[in-house]
Amino acid sequence: MAAVCDPVDDPQMYLHLAKESGMNIRYVVDTHVHADHISTGRQLAELAGAKYVLQSCAGAHYEFLPVNDGDVLDLGNVQIGILHTPGHTPEHISLLVSDRTRGREPWFLLSGHTLMVGDVGRTELATSAEEGARMLFETVQRLKSLPDYIEVLPGAFAGSVCGRSLSGKPMSTIGFERRFNQAFRIADKDEFVKHMLMEIPTPPPKAKEIRAMNLGLTAEKGGVHSHDR
Repeated sequence: MAAVCDPVDDPQMYLHLAKESGMNIRYVVDTHVHADHISTGRQLAELAGAKYVLQSCAGAHYEFLPVNDGDVLDLGNVQIGILHTPGHTPEHISLLVSDRTRGREPWFLLSGHTLMVGDVGRTELATSAEEGARMLFETVQRLKSLPDYIEVLPGAFAGSVCGRSLSGKPMSTIGFERRFNQAFRIADKDEFVKHMLMEIPTPPPKAKEIRAMNLGLTAEKGGVHSHDR
């Protein structure tokens, strides 16, 4: 059994990879309602006979599997723990993954656009920048409490408009980011908010329109299929 997180490509690619690996896709997860690309998650879930997963407060206008903080998606030996990590968007979740064939403790974090290599995610795409930053500060404190060895696999890298100081390296660890990620290191909430309100990047093209489409509020149109990974 397998899960796919934040798909952006043709669903047939994921189906082909699953078939090659002898896997059945059980879950398709979007960590949040994206504003920089049209998600292929629902289409992939339908083709795979899988459940499409979003945080329960997402407000989507279609059927999905709602999850909340502390829920677990079961893939046999692999367990996916749901962490509600608001800030980039209010409904954002991160996936804390463990593999019982290796050990009982969590192994890695799929952090979406919350904690990235070198920075944290922008906060104004679904709320005001300040409101999002205050939510993200609480999220950051929670992620800091994870063990140093937890690997961090984010949903964006250098070149993305979802952060400012992103590294080209696609993965890191909680311990490394705790030491060297400027935003992640800030311990005072007001200082963190001030930092997040500085030099906010230009929003993705048609961000509001794309987010509305991903919520099922409007029909998909041509010309908005863009992502920055």
